Amino acid sequence: MSTLSSPEVAEDPPEAPGSSGGLDRGVLAVAMVVVLGAIMSILDVTVVNVAINHLAGAFHSPLSTIQWVATGYTLALATVIPVTGWASARFGTKRLYMISIALFVAGSALAGMAWSAESLIAFRVLQGLGGGMIMPAGMTILTQAAGPKRVGQVMSVVGIPMLLGPILGPILGGWLVDDVSWRWIFFINLPIGVVALFLAAKILKRDTPRPGERLDLLGLVLLSPGLASLIYGLAKGAQKSDFGSAEVLITTIAGAVLVVLFAFRALTAQSPLIDLRLLRRRSVAAASGTIALFMCAFMGAMLLLPLYFQVVRQENAFSSGLLLAPQGLGAMITMPVGGKLTDRIGPGRVVLIGLLVVVASVAGFTAVLQADTSYWILGGVLFVMGLGMGLTMMPSMAAAIQTLVHDEVPKASTMLNIIQQVSASIGTALMSVLLANSLADKLGGSASGGLSATQKVPPQVMQKIVGPMADAFQSTYWWAVGLLALAFIPALLLPRHKPADVPDGAPMPMH
Repeated sequence: MSTLSSPEVAEDPPEAPGSSGGLDRGVLAVAMVVVLGAIMSILDVTVVNVAINHLAGAFHSPLSTIQWVATGYTLALATVIPVTGWASARFGTKRLYMISIALFVAGSALAGMAWSAESLIAFRVLQGLGGGMIMPAGMTILTQAAGPKRVGQVMSVVGIPMLLGPILGPILGGWLVDDVSWRWIFFINLPIGVVALFLAAKILKRDTPRPGERLDLLGLVLLSPGLASLIYGLAKGAQKSDFGSAEVLITTIAGAVLVVLFAFRALTAQSPLIDLRLLRRRSVAAASGTIALFMCAFMGAMLLLPLYFQVVRQENAFSSGLLLAPQGLGAMITMPVGGKLTDRIGPGRVVLIGLLVVVASVAGFTAVLQADTSYWILGGVLFVMGLGMGLTMMPSMAAAIQTLVHDEVPKASTMLNIIQQVSASIGTALMSVLLANSLADKLGGSASGGLSATQKVPPQVMQKIVGPMADAFQSTYWWAVGLLALAFIPALLLPRHKPADVPDGAPMPMH
């Protein structure tokens, strides 16, 4: 068996046979290091998103140019994530994790000192090259540290920054931009990154690299540009609200073709960049399908409500972030519970319950979302959505990882992160187009140019169109409900056994 290890013990800590056990002090210390790095990279995405309009004014750049501050970061993530599995084996996960944080911190410092839109975009790409490896490397470190019997619990720990980022990001970003300086949306990463590096050096145990495994260069040439082209096409189409333009069609189709060619390569190569043969296991395939559909629908749905608050209710970014907080609170309640239940009864039952709650809450928006809906009602629906989220996302990921042997975890973590990234990009692009089309339909075509135009109309005109705009948001939520309902199909195939019942690395039973 390979000696690739992270800060893990090679075997699970002693515990009662068949029990999942709690997280001991050593694993919790590792979790603290991983969460610090993960929350820094995830928080950064939403912090920057609320500052885009301000950055356009600061650098006197059109929105079409400054948008690359966000898009360039996303493309860098897509480019570097595929090499994480190989790099974990080649350099060791501890070293890779620390290099990733160092790159991210360096990019943050340079972005905070940017002198032009072009320099800011370039430094954001550097940030993305580091940020793309932080999450999969951190997941590998933590899951190997805890062992298969406690994957559910450690996945709930990793899920904390994934949930808090979209909630705290707009609040923090709005405050920094309005009351401090846009430069501090980047400088804020420096103290967090320095602390994360110091703790990683002290707490994480040294691991043994496996330099004998060669990098799948052909796979890298196919997958990284393919993902970048696919995400670029989706982002550009959503930005223009037009997926039929030549630029969008060419880049999106080219990216999809490269990804498909990579899939054929990965299924035949001896040492592929990402081992898609893991999908032959029912648990991994079912978890991947559940995550893809859930992320597509959920991230698309989460795009709608902040826009509703800002466009229909005329709230600023800071207030919108505060109004979204109930979702994070709900998830924080159920996420630890979902992790323990996953380890005790298996992820299948937990995910189905979570999906039911999420579908019910998203369907609730189709019933209550009006131009003057009480914020208390919206907050209550968001809270319920958060309860479901805490029982869905990380238990799904645990289902894929629980049955893998030690050396398969890095490549599985990389694959799951790619699925999340691409699915989220597809979901946000899809919901952007559906919302724009619905607005154009409700307003007689006056919204076809984009949402920003509705924020500049006179108050007396706004009073006339606010009702139809709310109806457009309400109807768009039905698409999210439909996508979430589809997620039940793969979720029904998730294992309904605790990991102690399944030998490490063995395929899940087919019943």
